[in-house]
Amino acid sequence: MSTLIDLNECLSRGLIRKYTPSKEQAQASLNKAKTLLSEAEGDLQDKRYNSAMLVGYVSILNASRAILFRDGYREKSHMCIVRYLEAKYKNKLPEGYIKLLDHYRETRHEIQYGTEQFAEEQGAKEIVEFARKYVKIIEGIID
Repeated sequence: MSTLIDLNECLSRGLIRKYTPSKEQAQASLNKAKTLLSEAEGDLQDKRYNSAMLVGYVSILNASRAILFRDGYREKSHMCIVRYLEAKYKNKLPEGYIKLLDHYRETRHEIQYGTEQFAEEQGAKEIVEFARKYVKIIEGIID
């Protein structure tokens, strides 16, 4: 996949940029995360595992972006969102969540862009369950 970089490199390369903090954008991003989570749950129920996996990931992405908006940052890289959370929120997220975020980022990339990778039922269930927990945690952080 891509070379592992840290938050400082993300900032220096402009992959995360400082902007005006916005509680409104943070809340809008969290609301979008909740809507997408509901869609991912429907996809899972209908056995559309690729869709459930992809939309579950986008729910997680929007929840993560809510933190960046609240803190006054914008991103141009999914990897750099993970690096930001790792640097700034490692102690506020349950143990192992940063590693799972990175795993789901890579899995989504493989499913979306790979020609031979498809989501399986168990993986889709796991990402949707993680998204449920993650969105609630992020909601508590940005309030």
